[in-house]
Amino acid sequence: MSSTTPDPTGLGAVTVGVDASAPAREAALWAAEEADRRGQPLHIVHAADTDGRSLYVRADTIQAVREAGRDLLADTAEAVGRRHPDLVVTTELSRLDPVGGLRAAAGDRGTIVVGSRGLGGFGALMLGSVGLGVAARTGVPVIVVRGDKDRPATGVVTAAVHGASDLGWLMVPAAEAQIRKASLRLLSVCNVLAHVGTVTTMLDSLGEVADQQVREVAAMAEQIRARYPGLTVTHHVETGASVPGILVDASEHTDLMVLCSRRRLLGGGSSLGRVSHAVLHHAHCPVEIVPPGQESTGQESTGREDATGQEDAVREGPVT
Repeated sequence: MSSTTPDPTGLGAVTVGVDASAPAREAALWAAEEADRRGQPLHIVHAADTDGRSLYVRADTIQAVREAGRDLLADTAEAVGRRHPDLVVTTELSRLDPVGGLRAAAGDRGTIVVGSRGLGGFGALMLGSVGLGVAARTGVPVIVVRGDKDRPATGVVTAAVHGASDLGWLMVPAAEAQIRKASLRLLSVCNVLAHVGTVTTMLDSLGEVADQQVREVAAMAEQIRARYPGLTVTHHVETGASVPGILVDASEHTDLMVLCSRRRLLGGGSSLGRVSHAVLHHAHCPVEIVPPGQESTGQESTGREDATGQEDAVREGPVT
């Protein structure tokens, strides 16, 4: 599949993973609103894992799984169409496992959206721990939809920043704020306990650590304003001993919390860092994990490459 839809935001199209759970339905509706804001199509994916299941279940069971997946996709597309009748929606029944199916469907552009948890037991875990797996092993931004769906909008997008090296990926939350007509808040946490015994040999006091961080964040805010002149950008450095705790508290007062993934290499592959992992589990709003090196370009989207592992891919026009 491919698309030449102009993408002035640089954020790309939206791919959402669904299963039969309530959080998946909420994620699909949230993703539809996000796609509508971007002026981009929505791609709805159900990864049935029929390749894996074929090793231990009968052929008639596989066929039943396929039929249930098609029904789920049709039902989800219909629900999206009722709220966003002009949105272009495509659906895909993937034969891959959930992480592999979403990665293949999204390709190297756009954003993946998942719910905060999914189905357990025999059903494929499209969400929950799989959402963490997608965020840890995918080269595109991943948004986990969390929080009360009826919470009032705050008009704020918050980005958790470390220092000057964050400037590139901060263009993603800047673009997210712009399409929402919201302000962007740069929030940096200065954990002075982490510096004890290290930087104190180079700086006169721990207070200078915080002052240096304030200067770096303020400089990034100025550069973002230059790139997005109509965007209100505020910046704040908070001192505390728990970075995840401060970010989770801040998530109560924002519409979207955006972090850059600080990935670690483990025996089974990459894993999210401690802060990202904690915020994804406890935030009060949707959380976007941006991979290192990601930047909103404002260029036209080249679309989605044909996904190996695609079982059924149905491109629909506006759902009515």
